[in-house]
Amino acid sequence: MFLMIKHIVRAQDFDEGFLMDLFSEADEMRRLIKSGNRSTLRKTLEGNIMATLFYEPSTRTRMSFEAAMYRLGGNVISTENASEFSSAVKGETLEDTIRVVSGYVDVIVIRHYDDEVDKGAVDISRVPIINAGSGQGQHPTQTLLDLYTINDILGGLQGIKIAMVGDLKRGRTVKSLSYVLGGKFNGTEIYFVSPENSKMSDNIKDYLNRKKVKWEETSNLNEVLPLVDCVYMTRIQKERFDNEEEYNKAKGQFVMDNSNIGFMKDNAILLHPLPKINEINPEINTNKRSKYFEQAENGLYVRMALLKHVLS
Repeated sequence: MFLMIKHIVRAQDFDEGFLMDLFSEADEMRRLIKSGNRSTLRKTLEGNIMATLFYEPSTRTRMSFEAAMYRLGGNVISTENASEFSSAVKGETLEDTIRVVSGYVDVIVIRHYDDEVDKGAVDISRVPIINAGSGQGQHPTQTLLDLYTINDILGGLQGIKIAMVGDLKRGRTVKSLSYVLGGKFNGTEIYFVSPENSKMSDNIKDYLNRKKVKWEETSNLNEVLPLVDCVYMTRIQKERFDNEEEYNKAKGQFVMDNSNIGFMKDNAILLHPLPKINEINPEINTNKRSKYFEQAENGLYVRMALLKHVLS
């Protein structure tokens, strides 16, 4: 059995043993669901209640967590927009909300605009906290499903060459993924492909340097495509730019479509945390390298395994 982690807040907390055991559990969840043998699952977390506190918008993360809890026989108390439909409107602090809600439920899944929301929450909560995205900081459960998908399709996580493309400065998914691929697995090579005003933050690059991970910054996507096993596209996040002018400088610079997806190796994969806007043309949705919808589906199985883990 893998090392138990009570709170899921930072990608750095995952080691290879934890990941492989969690992935085995996710494999079993996927097998049971696809085989139609779901009655076994419904007793797993029977009697448990999960609260989802989302202060920022979400589709896949919130719905996959809630579906995961229901699939395992638990129940959900949900706040789709906690910024508007909770006592935060009245001025209640997040700390007080956590103190109260942790007395009602068995696990709290929280998305918040604060980059370091986990630091206060885990000290206050009486139940496990799962970080479902913290500002421009981290998104550890997205990283779990990203790694699960890469491992499942490519057959391992050692020696992965990956291109991370888009708004890397403000993107929490690529930061969490860099921490794990760069810090936990040998032979990782990372290509950061971004607009000039959206480069990967220095603290991530410093971390990779300390871990002696090979990385490179470039603005030439097509030059990188033949070199990597995985292209991880991200959206240029308009809502996180300080002004329209800076956003306009960044948008539309990198696009995957029929004109360049063929530059990728035959067995390479194209991932995206979604939602995708203009950076992936719908014409390649059915290309054999495009795995982002499979990636999103895997979020259900991974989050089922994760909930079972923290509530064991």
